[in-house]
Amino acid sequence: MPAGRSPAAARGRRAARPSGDDRELAILATAERLLAARPLSAVSVDDLARGAGISRPTFYFYFASKDAVLLTLLDRVVAEADAATRAAFDSPAGDAREGWRRAITAYYETFRAHRGLTLAWAEARSTNAEVRELWARVFDGWVDRCAAAIESERARGAARAGVPARDLAVALNSMNERVLYATFSGDGPAVAESDVVTVLLDVWLGAIYGSSAPSGS
Repeated sequence: MPAGRSPAAARGRRAARPSGDDRELAILATAERLLAARPLSAVSVDDLARGAGISRPTFYFYFASKDAVLLTLLDRVVAEADAATRAAFDSPAGDAREGWRRAITAYYETFRAHRGLTLAWAEARSTNAEVRELWARVFDGWVDRCAAAIESERARGAARAGVPARDLAVALNSMNERVLYATFSGDGPAVAESDVVTVLLDVWLGAIYGSSAPSGS
């Protein structure tokens, strides 16, 4: 038997076919790779099928459309972002500035790691109701978490009273979303990636505490 060949290969047996999960993962990996290089509008089902090494009909066995692929990826990245931000909120922080920095950094780093997907979701939201609805639910969860943290800071006398905590959380999270989109896409005036967490943090602290250096933390 020639060196490097298994007994199965020597007998001419075909290599094991990928499982359904393997094909699904290949489609998802292809989508993320392609979206890192081009906009969603420039990616077709044929591109996804070809990149995953499957036929177009086989693609439709796993996903109804390329938007369905995008929704699956959004679910996964949101779960990743949720876990990271929840860990940042739940872990004891030395002071308020450190706690908010960790939360903003967790959000930023997760979406920076999936930059192409982040831009694709922004593109898809204008035309796909499912993407809009999923993002709205996710955004609402982040707003609730931040509002609870602001209320907690107000209750202990560290944060200043002001507009309702939920309204403030909506405004601050909306700012994060727009600022990060501009930074990742280069669409319009944008904050440099190296500065974006610091800039966002100072705005958050100023809005919540009235100072970028909260006292009594």
